[in-house]
Amino acid sequence: MKKRAATRGSGRKQADPDGSTMPENNHLDKEVHHLVELLNQHELTELEVEHKGMRIRVRRGGGADTIPTVVSEPGRAGLDRKGESAETAAQALAAEALATVASPIVGTFYRSPSPDADPYVDEGDFVKKGQVLCIVEAMKLMNEIESEVDGRVHKILAESAKPVEYGQPLFLIDPTATP
Repeated sequence: MKKRAATRGSGRKQADPDGSTMPENNHLDKEVHHLVELLNQHELTELEVEHKGMRIRVRRGGGADTIPTVVSEPGRAGLDRKGESAETAAQALAAEALATVASPIVGTFYRSPSPDADPYVDEGDFVKKGQVLCIVEAMKLMNEIESEVDGRVHKILAESAKPVEYGQPLFLIDPTATP
């Protein structure tokens, strides 16, 4: 982890060796440390979490140890005024670790190729990249939606025969799961 030198004066900012400044927040340091632990525990090379207007990216590799980067909204100092527990950050992290398959078009979502057929996938099923997950019908055209990653279907977010919007999340897939 990069070491930071504290500036004198208000004590509200810390300067990195590269001259950039970050809000000083002991709670923030704990959250970043927790993310670094999760990164190492799950052998990830990069982890990015965005929650309540704050984005934290932790990256490993390039010959250096883990380098945390924190970006927040302008005028915001650190975490939410009420603060966040490590559990809340971990829940946000778990959601971020899942791959989201979103609808590429506006249309009607169908889990199976016909009303009397079995669904393409169910929650808990393992899928391969390129495997058909569902169909989105648009203007009488049936568009097969394929998995973008290998993994386990964690959650199906849309209901069959119901309309979906462009960009609406349809599936959450855990790419770290193995069959």
